[in-house]
Amino acid sequence: MEGGINAWNGLKATGAPDAGMAYFSDKDKPEEIIALAWALEEGARRYYSGIEEMMKDKSSKEIFRTLASAEVRHKAILVRLYKEMSGSAGGPELSLLLTPEELNEVMEGGMHLTEALDWAKGKDIKDILDFSIALETNSYDLYMKMERSIEGQDTKKIFTELAEEEKKHLDRLTSLLDEKP
Repeated sequence: MEGGINAWNGLKATGAPDAGMAYFSDKDKPEEIIALAWALEEGARRYYSGIEEMMKDKSSKEIFRTLASAEVRHKAILVRLYKEMSGSAGGPELSLLLTPEELNEVMEGGMHLTEALDWAKGKDIKDILDFSIALETNSYDLYMKMERSIEGQDTKKIFTELAEEEKKHLDRLTSLLDEKP
């Protein structure tokens, strides 16, 4: 890439190198990290479902429905990993490792679900897409940091896979943004 970062016209991550990892700072066990990642994915699913309900046009509804469905797949990846690491059934057990706030309010991007949905009310599609892109960018960055900082090849692989999925979300959202006048 000629010109380096100064020539880049795309998104740029900002903030401290460990930004976004605060959620994970008090989680010692891999199972706790997986449970929190599951909660972040569930929060994102609820966010995208809420945005889908706000949308008026069919194409916007469809992109947010697709994004919500992808978050369900991400949660399934994390449940599978939890089962492999803990030897238990997963699913409901994950919720026992989380605080009420983590269960109900956390979401990708480090924002509270209620605040994100309240912010989106009355906003036009471009503003919502810009905001969603920022959330996905933060999620991508967080999963890449987790992949680098966590031990265990299987766990690293999961965070790499989740980061790749977040990148796909970014591609979908930017495509939709490019389509909007």
